[in-house]
Amino acid sequence: MNDADRIFERFPPFIQEFIYSHSWETLRPVQIAAARTLFETENNLLLTSSTASGKTEAAFFPIIASLCESMPASVGVLYIAPLKSLINDQFLRIEELLDESGIRVTHWHGDVSQSHKKKLLDNPSGILQITPESLESILMNRSNDAVRIFADLRFVVIDELHTLTGSDRGNQIICLLSRLERLIGHSPRRIGLSATVGDPKMAAEWLSSGTGRETDVPVLPAEKLRWRLGMEHFYIPNMAPIQMDTPQIKFKPPKTPTAEIDEGYEYMYDCVKDKKSLVFPIPASRPSI
Repeated sequence: MNDADRIFERFPPFIQEFIYSHSWETLRPVQIAAARTLFETENNLLLTSSTASGKTEAAFFPIIASLCESMPASVGVLYIAPLKSLINDQFLRIEELLDESGIRVTHWHGDVSQSHKKKLLDNPSGILQITPESLESILMNRSNDAVRIFADLRFVVIDELHTLTGSDRGNQIICLLSRLERLIGHSPRRIGLSATVGDPKMAAEWLSSGTGRETDVPVLPAEKLRWRLGMEHFYIPNMAPIQMDTPQIKFKPPKTPTAEIDEGYEYMYDCVKDKKSLVFPIPASRPSI
């Protein structure tokens, strides 16, 4: 049995079904490497690979599998991101998977309502997505609750790690994690995600600061970029002709001047549905006559 099959067998059935339903023929190298570290060692993990290479799935497939084997008695995963927008959007791709797992995901930043935060305070569980500033606020203003919220914390995931290493904000995160670890009495495993890191060794040392753990930095094969280009042409039926009124020529629009369905829009919708896409409209003008 090869590594991909062995790792696949470690996933619970709902993760296997998620992989099948998305027509993945095999696990990607980044996903195999991440699962090998998280399943087979106690090391921290630094994943550096290109955007859209599957880093989020690579980290969270084994994390979710681990939580499902033994549900934590508090928040089990602390996901730290530097941007609110990243927190709001990052898990959209695996939202279905999280629903199947029964693991609750809570957003916590300045734009989140107090009633939403109160649900976590009343019943701390699952995955907490938070900004560094909001984590600091919890540790400063809710220090009595911090132990109850994070007592059984297993993993800390730090996204966009390249924007944090060597910065004041990054140092703030390391100090916050050190303080949190002293409060709960243990050091959760840390996982760093980044599209690019100038010095992986330095980033790995930063990630493991104070944990007493080594940090695995898998060397991944370069992925081939594939560009797919296509061109489609659509005619809009029942398009009203340009009305010209001259002594020689008289045109009148038909009774039904516009099409009920624009085939171009229908085609474009089919191409981008269920995907995060950017669509650039180019206004067209009628030729002058």
